[in-house]
Amino acid sequence: MTTARTSSEARAVARTQTLVKGADGVGTVRRTVLPGGLRIVTETLPSVRSATFGIWANVGSRDETPALNGATHYLEHLLFKGTAKRSALDISSAIDAVGGEMNAFTAKEYTCYYARVLDTDLPLAIDVVCDMLTGSLVTSEDVDAERGVILEEIAMTEDDPGDCVHDLFAHTMFGDTPLGRPVLGTVDTVNALSRGQIARFYKKHYDPTRLVVAAAGNVDHATVVRQVREAFERAGALSRTDAVPMAPREGSRTLRTAGRVEHLNRKTEQAHVVLGMPGLARTDERRWALGVLNTALGGGMSSRLFQEVREKRGLAYSVYSYTSGFADCGLFGVYAGCRPSQVHDVLKICRDELDRVAADGLHDEEVSRAIGQLSGSTVLGLEDTGALMNRIGKSELCWGEQLSVDDMLGRIAEVTPDDVRSVAAEILGHRPSLSVIGPLKDKQAGRLHEAVSSPSS
Repeated sequence: MTTARTSSEARAVARTQTLVKGADGVGTVRRTVLPGGLRIVTETLPSVRSATFGIWANVGSRDETPALNGATHYLEHLLFKGTAKRSALDISSAIDAVGGEMNAFTAKEYTCYYARVLDTDLPLAIDVVCDMLTGSLVTSEDVDAERGVILEEIAMTEDDPGDCVHDLFAHTMFGDTPLGRPVLGTVDTVNALSRGQIARFYKKHYDPTRLVVAAAGNVDHATVVRQVREAFERAGALSRTDAVPMAPREGSRTLRTAGRVEHLNRKTEQAHVVLGMPGLARTDERRWALGVLNTALGGGMSSRLFQEVREKRGLAYSVYSYTSGFADCGLFGVYAGCRPSQVHDVLKICRDELDRVAADGLHDEEVSRAIGQLSGSTVLGLEDTGALMNRIGKSELCWGEQLSVDDMLGRIAEVTPDDVRSVAAEILGHRPSLSVIGPLKDKQAGRLHEAVSSPSS
């Protein structure tokens, strides 16, 4: 459930604030809240010649009812189909003409639309993306035409079992709930969605109070604010001068499952497996220790799982661990793709490693190496303006705060072996659940519950 700040708080933040002060202005993050409740954050890098502009909406597949499953992603497609000012071709050709790139993505708790251009073309990107967000027509013709495109996207995902198994794992963990349903929706729900349902969803969830504008690169904060404000005012989207931004999302409850197994029998060359358990909410301060644990367990070529499954035994090409954090809960998972005949060997090795780390933690040198790896990958992952825009936009929407790179590196460096041992016992001590896609014989499928038994067999 989201809550709004009080009107007095809104007046207090209806001005520009410097949230992160960079050296000589480099890396400075500023934030402005307009009277209509629209938040604008920028990060300045004068040394680059590009800029990425994005708008984040506080809506994802988690906000859908069963009948609306897929509506958020459907709407993402439709906002590219045209406004009163531009046709779909006008939108794409405007960015193509300056050598830029434009795209969008939908997740379970947010949606983002963005364009990356030369710094001199930033006003064009602002005008185009703001027009899309505030003035989409969502016509019946476009809804019908795009339905086929989305059904093809669903089919493409189902043809990729290495991708599809993660949707299956979400369902295994969360069941028939908003977090357990696929972001794309299903063939049945997409076919059933009407223009009226999608238009009402658009009007409800794309209010300025639910949006965050983010820009990074060679940008001037005051100029971005002025151009965004003019674009939204032209659309009549800032008429509610007393509106205040919505606070970061608060989940309703933490869902926990244990020992569940789901298997889809498909004629694939490999069996794709995800073995995992509940993780941490994205605001949990232990997330830094979990990040170190995840890196050491399955985050690179020197990780335990990579060494045990691939290097020593040659049982899989791809094996890794990952974490996903939501407002009130999270997931920790281990993925592997292997020959169907090797499924039980791979699962036993993975389960044994999880149990071993849950009981004993990691060696000090593993923790030290993981801290170095995580620190380096964090910095290297922020080497382009798109990544910077993602960081500041998501931080404002999901956490309501901005951490500098030095702050993040400091949080990672503060993680101790005892911190990792504690979070390992908490997370990995849960009885896991399992999702499998692959052509397993009846006897093999019947043994899958061995991987989630307690203790491991």
